[in-house]
Amino acid sequence: MPQVQKEKDREELENKLPCMPWYVEQYINYKLPNLSPSSLLEYMRDYDTFFSYLMAEGIAPAGKINEIPLHILETLSVDDITGYKNYLLAKKDKPNRKITVSRKISALKSLFHYLSQLAEDENFYPLLKRNVMAKIEVHKARKPKETAKQLVGKLLEEKEINEFIEYIIKGYEIDISTSKRALVSYHANKVRDACIVSLILNSGLRVSETLNLDIDDIDLVKKLAYVFRKGAEDDQVKTPIHFRSEALPYLEQYLNIRNTQYKAPKKEKALFLALPNGQDYGSRMTKRAIQDMIVKYAKRFGKPFLTVHKLRHSFATDYYLSNDLYKTQDQLGHASPVTTQIYTHLTDKTMAKAIDNRKISDE
Repeated sequence: MPQVQKEKDREELENKLPCMPWYVEQYINYKLPNLSPSSLLEYMRDYDTFFSYLMAEGIAPAGKINEIPLHILETLSVDDITGYKNYLLAKKDKPNRKITVSRKISALKSLFHYLSQLAEDENFYPLLKRNVMAKIEVHKARKPKETAKQLVGKLLEEKEINEFIEYIIKGYEIDISTSKRALVSYHANKVRDACIVSLILNSGLRVSETLNLDIDDIDLVKKLAYVFRKGAEDDQVKTPIHFRSEALPYLEQYLNIRNTQYKAPKKEKALFLALPNGQDYGSRMTKRAIQDMIVKYAKRFGKPFLTVHKLRHSFATDYYLSNDLYKTQDQLGHASPVTTQIYTHLTDKTMAKAIDNRKISDE
């Protein structure tokens, strides 16, 4: 993540802290040396949702969140937490509600653990005498084999990788030929869109890494993209990530039209720009814009389950066929090879399918 964004998150974190109860502020300060301001800001948002719920339900009778006393947490029942989980699951504005709920519950478990096991009062007793969150289970992450099973049939395989990029360049226009409005938007952005998709499918970059790329981060000669890698030992230094030669022509074509097509200001460093209606100049694309763009093309292509993250999975599966586990782990920036193991299971199926196809052609 760029340093500018980290500074903004730290500033927002400092501004929000006084709105939290004193014991949350103490917890955040305890975690600050080990977690990024961005991660802690997410925790703060989760706590805001939780405390707002307690107040709305009359469980925490307080005028403001920062006035909720610590002893309220000790009196919470399992039913109270279950009610909160059901409240989160019932919200319709989140497409991945179960994942969101698990994250919010994990954030609470971390806070309660700190208050009951690590923090002490002036007499060296735990701040929290009873920890209701110790009784609450969090949905466990899937094992690599289970994750791989969920991805089967939802990724781009072999020839489909190039076919999808070609579809963006040519095929999509045919499918929307009756919609003048769609055609105008398509013609304005197809070079950029194909460039983004090609780069991800030939490097495995995360969507956050892709949208945060600056022009100077791309080295066409060495075929490198320099990104702030998630979980890197030094998050102040960009990591060079190789991309395959197939991405070069799309990058070159986009760079040739970037400034004129998107009316890029001289000070704008962002690689991928958008020019919304009514705006006089281009600005950095948002995460949502890239996600929506992928889904738009994927549905017409006949891959309705394809998302920007599944493009990364598609690259990784293809890349692993020609490399080993640790090279794939390094290319993707995984902290542990366990995460990368899902591709060993996916490629087993891919290779088996290829062998079956070879048998049919030989017969």
